[in-house]
Parts: sequence; structure tokens; C-alpha cells
Amino acid sequence: MKSSLAPLALLLAVPAMAQTAPAPAASASTAPAPTTRPTLIVAISVDQFSADLFAQYRNRYTGGMARLLNGVVFPSGYQSHAATETCPGHSTILTGYRPAHTGIVANNWIDQRAGRADKIVYCSENEAAPDSTHDSYIVSDRHLKVPTLGERMKNANPATRVVSVAGKDRAAVMMGGHKVDELWWWDGKTYVTYAGRAIPPVVQRTRDAVAAMLAKPQAPLPLPGWCKPLDRPITVGTQTLGQGRFARDAGDAKAFRASPASDAAVLAMAAGLVQDMKLGRNTTPDIISIGLSATDYIGHSVGTQGTEMCIQMNELDQSLAGFFEVLDQTGVDYEVMLTADHGAHDMTERQIDRAMPMETHADPQLQSKGIGAAIGRDLNLKGPVLLSAEGDIYIDRDLPAAAKPRVLAEAKRRYLAMPQVAAALTRAEIMATPWPTTPPETWTLAERARSSFDPDRSGDLLILLKPRVTTIEKPGPGYVETHGSPWDYDRRVPILFWRKGMSGFEQPLSVETIDIMPTLAATIGLPVSGQDGRCLDLDPGPATTCPR
Repeated sequence: MKSSLAPLALLLAVPAMAQTAPAPAASASTAPAPTTRPTLIVAISVDQFSADLFAQYRNRYTGGMARLLNGVVFPSGYQSHAATETCPGHSTILTGYRPAHTGIVANNWIDQRAGRADKIVYCSENEAAPDSTHDSYIVSDRHLKVPTLGERMKNANPATRVVSVAGKDRAAVMMGGHKVDELWWWDGKTYVTYAGRAIPPVVQRTRDAVAAMLAKPQAPLPLPGWCKPLDRPITVGTQTLGQGRFARDAGDAKAFRASPASDAAVLAMAAGLVQDMKLGRNTTPDIISIGLSATDYIGHSVGTQGTEMCIQMNELDQSLAGFFEVLDQTGVDYEVMLTADHGAHDMTERQIDRAMPMETHADPQLQSKGIGAAIGRDLNLKGPVLLSAEGDIYIDRDLPAAAKPRVLAEAKRRYLAMPQVAAALTRAEIMATPWPTTPPETWTLAERARSSFDPDRSGDLLILLKPRVTTIEKPGPGYVETHGSPWDYDRRVPILFWRKGMSGFEQPLSVETIDIMPTLAATIGLPVSGQDGRCLDLDPGPATTCPR
């Protein structure tokens, strides 16, 4: 079914898209095998695009995703670490390092050395800036400890252009890195960049096109026929979901963010930047990274198994098709990689309704505030005792040194006594865990934790809940489903590579998202070393794309 949003209409709303261009390139099945290196890397992350979601819809794709299925397919890619959140996941994709080395251990962590009243640090903020607060922060790349592929390319040849666009600042920053020519993200109102940077004409045209779209109400999107078996309402708390289908009032930017239109707009801006900057038209390879965030916002708002996600999968497929058609018309030899920052699974209420009675919400008694208060009373300690962020528990730095081991032991004991807790791992236990060397699906919980543990930023105690226990205690508007667990429904993501003329194949065995950077580097002939990931050989014949 063709997209009801007509993604090319949005693309053509940006005049750069309508330029006269060469005829579309031949399809992968008829094009000769490439004998030269690509001149443009296109790295796409679809936020919350789990391997389960990919498997559910792969036989429905007819557009851009169908094209990628003719390339090299790894259906069992792993964001192998325990911290399956947006920022850590994006930090692995184009660096080749696990979060333990990227330093991006969570979306938020507590820095007790920072001297801030709230002590919470957001992964993509510059908390040192005088006018930056956690709620109104200055976006920055300062917390990413390692280089991205774009940085490596630019270090090797300064003529390389590095572009990053996304629906979230943390996606744009973590995939773009420290040396970007253009970096744009949606800030809740429009597309923005770092202060003091000029606005390219194509970005302004995209901003104007989206503003015009938002000025009008959006009627419910039509439902593809193959989505109709999912067409049933679901009650979640005080909400009845499953029937909205992306209808929105004029001016509702929040609803736009959680809709297929937001992905189409990011792809429109990306395509315009490719054209206006003439990316990939020099002998020096360029790179553009694209963070598509709508799937994540939709999943959080209405879950993964309703009509809205079904519509989103169709719209994403067709929007990607329009984007690739624009790239074809440039005549550039481009290579695409598509993956995700993490997975997810559906809301608790619908899972229970669909033969999963063990699904449950987290017990409010798991909150560190209450546990810390109880420990404080028992040990006669003043202050908050325990601080928490994203499953990491921190011992308050202001406690007497002699009291801290007792607090840690008591916190671990209390958490392990709770029926929903799978593990409570101390800093010492995690740091003593050897670096994992086996396939990621075989890792212990301690190994998964080790892969996203940074002693500079991680907590003193990590709490991991049992499978199918969501950290959402009480669902509300915009937040009925989430991710962040160490379990495979949050860890597994697809990894797809495509290039015109590529001999495609599928490898069902597990690989990791940290393998993407060295693989892409090998295809452009860029030597890399030091990363955690390995090069994946994309040539099924006797030749190899990986250095020997």
C-alpha cells in the first residue's frame, strides 16, 4: 500500500528535491557488482526498531525497506549492553565501541562531582554552561569519549563532509560526533543546531514546510488492509488507545513528533542536504547519519502492536523509498546501513490480553527514595542516602565514609529480597566481571552490565528487573510502554546494509551494533583500530571487504 502521507509530496515541498536529475539508478538485481568504493555513507537509525518488529513486518515491506532486504541482512544484531536506552544505543552505532567505552552509560546519570543542585546529567548536554539546566539544557557532544566514523574520516581527509540529522538531539550528536559540518535535530518546535551556526536554505525550507503542515489539523490516516486484524481498542489506565491513527489538532507539535510525518520531514531535510551540499560527488567519501525517532515516540505513546505502529511501518517503508529515489537521482554511489538504538516490547495491558499474564508493572516499593529512607532510619543516617537514575543507584557522597559499605550492603540485600528483581550488582562485582567474548545472546547479566559500565559515571549498585516487568509503575498519556532492560526484546535489533550491485545474503547468527563502524570503514578503505567491534564481511564470495 502506498503511503497515505505521500512522502514525496513532503520531499517535493523542499524545492531542492524537484531539481532535474539523472534517471534513477538500476535496481540492485540488475546493476553490475560494484568495483569501486562508495563515495557516500548513509547511516540510518530507526529508534526503537526491534528485531521483533522487523520480523513482524518484513513480509509487508514494498518500498525502501524492501530494497534493503535485497542487501546484506543481519536480523539478530545486538545492542549487547544492559543499558538499552536511546543515548547509549546511538553511541555504539558509528563509534564501534560499547557504552562502557563511549562513556554514554544512560540517557541520564548522576554526577556527584558536578556541584549541581539536582546532580542529574543528560547525555547530550553541557552542564558546565552557565545557562544550562537539566530541563533547559545546552546541547553538546562533550560526554562522548570516543570518535565516530565521521570524525575518523575527517581526520584522515579534512575534505570529508560529516552531516547528522535526527528527530532527537541525542541521536544526532551521538552519531555525528565531535566534528560535524551540519548537525540538526527537532527541539519540540522546529529543527535547530548549535548556537551561532548558519541555517542552510534547505533546512529553512524544511522548517517552513513543517510549520505549514502543523498549522493545519491532520485527519486520521487510513488503515492498510493488512493492519485491520490489529484494529481493536485497548484500555490502559484511564486511556482508550488504538483508534487515534495520528489525527492531530493544528499546532500540536507533540503529536507531530509521535507520527510518521516527523520521519518524513527528517528524511526530506537529509535528502536536501545531500543535494545542496553535493555529498558523495567528490573522490573523498562523505557521510550522513539520520536518526528517525517517530517509531520510538509512537511505541512509548500507544505501544508496538496496535494499528498506529502498523501504519508507521508502512509509512516508514514508503518514506525511505522516496528518500532512496532522491539519492538515486543524484547519480552518487552510496551505501546504506540501517539499524536501531534498542528494541522494546508492547504495553503490559495488551501483552496480558494476548496470552502473557506474567507481564506486570514495576512495584512502587522499588523506588530508591523509599528504600534509602528506610536504610537511613535503620542506620541512623541523615540525608537522602540513595540517589537513582535509570536503574543505577548511587550512595550519597555526603554520607560518612564508614557508613557507605553498610548502606551498599543493605541496599543490595533489600533489592534482592524483592520478587521483581533479577539482579542487584555492585560496582565491585561489575568491574570484576571479565569483558565478554562469547556471542551476545549467551552473556550473563553481569557481562551485559559490564558492557555499559563506566566507573566515572555509573552508579554504585545496578538494579535489573526480571523479564517482562516494565519500569513504568503507572502508565499515562504518552508513556504506556518503554525499554531499557537487559533482556533480548530490548537488545536485539536488525542491521541491514545495501549498495547498488551488492550481492545480498542473510546471516541469522548474532552480530553487534559495534561491528557497524569497522564494517563501513572497510568498505571505504579507511583503516581503523582500537574499537570493540569487528568488521563484518559483506562479500559472500572468495573476496572480502574486511582487511586481512
